[in-house]
Amino acid sequence: MLRRFLHGRLNVEEKKLGASMDYLRHVVDVSPTAMLRFASIMPFANSRKVLPKEAWFVAQLVALQHEDCGPCLQIGVNIARKSRVDAGLIRATIDGDLDAMSPEMVDVYRFTEAIVNASGEDDALRETLRQRYGERGLIELAYAIAGCRIPPTVKRVLGYAKSCSLVTVDV
Repeated sequence: MLRRFLHGRLNVEEKKLGASMDYLRHVVDVSPTAMLRFASIMPFANSRKVLPKEAWFVAQLVALQHEDCGPCLQIGVNIARKSRVDAGLIRATIDGDLDAMSPEMVDVYRFTEAIVNASGEDDALRETLRQRYGERGLIELAYAIAGCRIPPTVKRVLGYAKSCSLVTVDV
């Protein structure tokens, strides 16, 4: 009964996100309880109250681009579009076109790159972002970056990243 319910929810999510959830179907088939635990982290991954949606999605898209070959990134783009983030900002983020971004979004982009690449170049940007968005905004930025990295990692660990292919992301 629980498996059938969870498969139904995955059908809804696939339609909403425009992408396959085969790796999560596998989790449901093996352990519905494990799927419920996975689903319980999504509120953490989507916790945004202070951070502007543009900053949130720039951070997520940069992190997803670092983690994923395309399908999870496309999901991120789809969600950003449904959240009414400007298509030009989405495209600039995917293309790394910093000249097409506001200085505020460039700071978020560069900070996120420094974090996902562990470059050690994040200290000055962290202070800039802390001043701009406050402690709560910085926490939300951390959640945006960390949370969006979970699905591609789970997918890769379970062997479902093999189904990934390099795709042209549709904005």
